[in-house]
Amino acid sequence: MGLQAMLERIVRSGNLTLKLPGGRELRLGDGTGPELVARITSAAWAARIAAKPGLGVGEAYMDGGLVLEQGQIAEFIDLIGANAKNKPRNKRNRLQLWLRERKVEANARRQARANVAHHYDLSNDLYRRFLDADMQYSCAYFARPDMTLEEAQLAKKRHIAAKLAIEPGMRVLDIGCGWGGMAVTLAEETGAEVDGVTLSTEQLSVAKARAEARGLSSRARFSLTDYRDVTDTYDRIVSVGMFEHVGRPNYQAYFDGVARLLKDDGVALIHAIGRPETGVTNAWVAKYIFPGGYSPALSEIMPAIERAGLMVTDLEILRLHYAETLKHWRARFAAVRPEIAELYDERFCRMWEFYLGIAEQSFRARRQFVWQVQLAKRVDAVPITRDYIHETEMALARGVKRVA
Repeated sequence: MGLQAMLERIVRSGNLTLKLPGGRELRLGDGTGPELVARITSAAWAARIAAKPGLGVGEAYMDGGLVLEQGQIAEFIDLIGANAKNKPRNKRNRLQLWLRERKVEANARRQARANVAHHYDLSNDLYRRFLDADMQYSCAYFARPDMTLEEAQLAKKRHIAAKLAIEPGMRVLDIGCGWGGMAVTLAEETGAEVDGVTLSTEQLSVAKARAEARGLSSRARFSLTDYRDVTDTYDRIVSVGMFEHVGRPNYQAYFDGVARLLKDDGVALIHAIGRPETGVTNAWVAKYIFPGGYSPALSEIMPAIERAGLMVTDLEILRLHYAETLKHWRARFAAVRPEIAELYDERFCRMWEFYLGIAEQSFRARRQFVWQVQLAKRVDAVPITRDYIHETEMALARGVKRVA
């Protein structure tokens, strides 16, 4: 299918004028929304976009093959998202899906570390510029719509802490601990002893420094360790925003590992991005942002949980919370864009603008959400009603700290 025919079939809503190489112009959409004018700079870029639009549009924007002459990139991404339902679905047979999983999502130890470094070992100065002060790089929890990003990220940590029902002195494992914010908060507010593991050298150095600065280095400890190599057992296990990097071939090993590391009366809480049905990672995101990553449908993880001998004791779906989180990140990124361009370059800024934009749009369009699944081995590991979650959150919000 040629570029013009493809676009006319897909772009049915919105107001886009697309200037093609050679001087032709296409008027696309139904005339609603902001007026956008974009230009494709060469026939080669037009061919690349037509051949692989899922990859080509993002690459063209990054590399100057697609130029916005009127309108903002956020508005252009919103137009793409609004018309995504009109895109023909590629049908892959089971063999193709199986081969893709094994090739792209295998995430053996060496590849897993390389994939993590690709995204998380970027300069910490980058992330400090658009994340909250605690450097939480995962979905916040907007208990109130007027919350600041800092308030919502703290609410997320306390929401998870409450679900874990931590008692002072308990040992907690944080799988994929990031820059240490969750581990430090749990150690400080619940009296737990927390071991955080990561594959990012940049994140590790920050996490250790933060724990030391808070006088918590004896109770919030961090190491460069693959979760598959942890050997101790724990009262509680938490993992926030890491499961997306596990890969489907490793789901059974992951949950077998959680079961192995969790004490018989223990509780685990896994927080990750999910999707409403099985699928594949966007080609552009897989190539430039999260190599080896995949956000699963719940139907893809439940069999592995059951085979591991774990029980789902609570399940919560956070729908628009990540869209609101990304909205804050995009605004903060835009506010310091000149500084980020100095750290990297213009191409990097366009890449991240596109990434943050399509991510937010995906959550708003219901193609993705966040799930929090609470796991245990014993039926009585947590109270039989959810009242304890709210009560603990309120106590933590009042500053009631539990000390070991």
